[in-house]
Amino acid sequence: MDEAYGVKYKELYEKHWWWRAREDFILSTLERIQAKKHRGPILDVGCGDGLIFDRLSAWGEVEGVETNPLFVSKEGPWRSRIHVCPFDETFRPGKRYSLILMLDILEHFFDPLICLRRGVELLEPNGTLLITVPAFPCLWTSHDELNHHFKRYTKTTLTEVTRRAGIEVLSCRYFFQWTFPVKLMVRLKEGFLDASVRPPKIPPHWVNDTLYRVSKVEQKVFGLLPVPFGSSLILVGGKV
Repeated sequence: MDEAYGVKYKELYEKHWWWRAREDFILSTLERIQAKKHRGPILDVGCGDGLIFDRLSAWGEVEGVETNPLFVSKEGPWRSRIHVCPFDETFRPGKRYSLILMLDILEHFFDPLICLRRGVELLEPNGTLLITVPAFPCLWTSHDELNHHFKRYTKTTLTEVTRRAGIEVLSCRYFFQWTFPVKLMVRLKEGFLDASVRPPKIPPHWVNDTLYRVSKVEQKVFGLLPVPFGSSLILVGGKV
């Protein structure tokens, strides 16, 4: 991620409609799949400053891994639970986790198998792995450049790489359906005009609130339906 973008990330996460809607979607998914499971250790990979830790605490004790120290505040309330180090074989926490989250992380890895295989090794036998990634290479825009992405995924490519890592795919589906045509228009526009790479901004209040509500309605309307498109993907898996 661009460092200037990273500095603004906390405000974007807490206020921007996209991050608010994504968090709601992730938490509703966890409520469904974790309802009958025991509370246990949780690991958030690429956790930044631990901005979702308080909500994740409903399912167990949370800690995280962040590779970039600039994204972790020394005075943050969760600093003592955040490991600032690479997420590979050198990360040895001395425990396994009942839930591991990789929220929009895999696209930052040139070789995602390194991250996925380490996640499998650290997962309890009956644990859950939850992954979100940006979807469809045809939606590649300057935003991906700003975020230092290596790729965008489809259901086929995401399930393929996770299975190669030894993960049993329990579900995989697209979300943010309404933003798909919007992202596609941006991609087409950038194909004809020079794209200016700028960090996203929080829209005016009424716009921000409207887009958040549209996303929430979409989540309720489409629910678990296997809609074949969207600008993001979510995968839930476990050990084979």
